[in-house]
Amino acid sequence: MAKKSMIAREVKREKLVKKYAAKRAELKEIARDESRPMEERFKAQLKLAKLPRNSSATRLHNRCQLTGRPHAYYRKLKISRIALRDLGSAGQIPGMVKSSW
Repeated sequence: MAKKSMIAREVKREKLVKKYAAKRAELKEIARDESRPMEERFKAQLKLAKLPRNSSATRLHNRCQLTGRPHAYYRKLKISRIALRDLGSAGQIPGMVKSSW
């Protein structure tokens, strides 16, 4: 089980990403548009840099929904390999059988 503080930090980042997504996209569009004047593009770049760091989507990290584990994460299932094994062994995932010999 991951530390509660790490899980809370990740939730906080998700909220910031959602809050600033539209503004970041707008500023990035202005900064990339080569038909605009250089000063306007530069100002958009400066405004983008003033936004909170954690509002960037690249700062997010996938975590297991059950345990909060950051490694060995299956995107399709949104859980870690260990949680998947436990659920499979308990027979809670339809069609999955854990082999043992």
